[in-house]
Amino acid sequence: MTIGQTALKTKAALAAAALLALPTLARADAGTTYYERAFVVAADARCNLFAPHIDAALQAATAQARGAALRSGTGPSELAAAADRARARAATVSCSDPQLALVRARVDGAFAGWMRTPRMDFPGTRRTWTANRIRSATANWRLQQMSMVGASPVAFGYAGKGDAPELTAVVSFVGRSRPYAARIVLRDPVRVQRPWLAGDGLAPVSARASLWATGVAPAEATLLAGERRTGEAWRFPAAVADALGRLDPRETFAVEFHFRDGSVATAKFEAGDFTAGRAFLAMGML
Repeated sequence: MTIGQTALKTKAALAAAALLALPTLARADAGTTYYERAFVVAADARCNLFAPHIDAALQAATAQARGAALRSGTGPSELAAAADRARARAATVSCSDPQLALVRARVDGAFAGWMRTPRMDFPGTRRTWTANRIRSATANWRLQQMSMVGASPVAFGYAGKGDAPELTAVVSFVGRSRPYAARIVLRDPVRVQRPWLAGDGLAPVSARASLWATGVAPAEATLLAGERRTGEAWRFPAAVADALGRLDPRETFAVEFHFRDGSVATAKFEAGDFTAGRAFLAMGML
């Protein structure tokens, strides 16, 4: 490829990024959307284009685009290659390029409204993560996905008071004894590198990793589902978030509740756009 061809392709990438309405996903080619957002992320990392709150919004939008591309049928290897191309292209752009300044202005403008958005849903294939940035003096859900085990509702995500919510599972068991332990089970990427999308969704026992809850307490009323009056809140270590972030958005993970009679109650969840929801929260409380 000649120097002239490289310059033309770089200008084309800049123009595409400048025209991109970043907070929306109503585009025909989800893979192209991901490439364009990955390009802006790479340019930002190299040239320090955006303030931290805009950077967090951009990370959320890029993660959201990746999830949409995977759900549309684009393979993980294709997206990894797209991200590599985006980084390589960003490496050739001068930080003083006027087109890059246009990209910066367009991104700032596109996210101006997003920064004031208090809540956002991140739909997956089967389930939705709901994010909430409204500051509250009482415990509430910052990022939540709902499931069921039998007739008992289970919520999982970030919950708590103030600006430091914890990864939590809240369950209200109906008509049975209470569990003595809980853990997250999910595919172990060291044992199985490819996403597990077969069977009932959960990877085979031989291919799973698990992370145990670090504590339990009565759930505050504001965290309970529907008209439930009581429930338990199980707290999980921060490492769970990184483990979920490594999953394919289409993959299933579960919260297992262990009882003293040897039985296990399993609530299944979808990884979905957990990473995008987490980045949305990083934009700060309103």
